Amino acid sequence: MKKEHLKEIDFAEGAVLLIDKPLEWTSFDVVRKVRNLIRVKKVGHAGTLDPLATGLLVVCTGKFTKQINTYMAREKEYTGTFTIGAVTPTYDLESSPENFKPYEHITLFEIEAATHQFTGTIQQIPPAHSAIKKDGKRVYELARKGIEVQLDPRTVVISSFEIDATRLPEIAFKVVCSTGTYIRSLAHDFGQALGCGAYLSSLRRTRIGSFSVNEAITMDAFTEAMKERKADL
Repeated sequence: MKKEHLKEIDFAEGAVLLIDKPLEWTSFDVVRKVRNLIRVKKVGHAGTLDPLATGLLVVCTGKFTKQINTYMAREKEYTGTFTIGAVTPTYDLESSPENFKPYEHITLFEIEAATHQFTGTIQQIPPAHSAIKKDGKRVYELARKGIEVQLDPRTVVISSFEIDATRLPEIAFKVVCSTGTYIRSLAHDFGQALGCGAYLSSLRRTRIGSFSVNEAITMDAFTEAMKERKADL
């Protein structure tokens, strides 16, 4: 998505924007910023990224917001890192690592073998610190109050799970999965399988269906393009 193309778009009529979400921004932060810049009320995204994740966010405007569910259902690709030897309550670095355990005895063969448990059609329990609603309330709100919530496992498909475990305790990964897959839960479950714990230490979404992050525009570049567009009017 090039800056010059943005000047010709009728956002009210409808557009699909590929945004490279910055670190520490929520997905709604991106939607709100886009809405303010293009002056169109109908703006939504096709699949949440956590604040500590970066990468591809598909943002729809105008009449194209009707297609959000279609884009959300498409296959996703992620890269990032797990850190083994500890866990966190949120399964990522939104909370501090705890319950440290030794990991030095774990072999590369064992780590590689553990990936097979999480490849194909699997059952996955979402994180307690997630935006899923239970009895009308977001479960992360209950978790922050110390209220334990039982979440039902979900069927997800992980079609590819590649790792590079040459820099322990950090494990680099690339995952291709169905919609609804929580990479945070995958990190946690992977650590449980190894017996030493693990948490998600970095995450980047690189693809949604045929949309690639290589085609995405940064928020800084998008903001600049919208200012130039306004100046040309």
